[in-house]
Amino acid sequence: MPVAATDSGGAAPPAGAATSVLAGLDQRPVAEHVAVFEAEHDRLQRELATIDQL
Repeated sequence: MPVAATDSGGAAPPAGAATSVLAGLDQRPVAEHVAVFEAEHDRLQRELATIDQL
């Protein structure tokens, strides 16, 4: 099953974005957890990379 995209076109995600992405994780098969965590890790890295631009 594909992981829902959380990228908002460069805009900062709403507060709690990680919580919303991970909220239903316990209902998903364990085999899908890695993809969810990797997608969230990538999103967080993009967000952290913007700190230097502030």
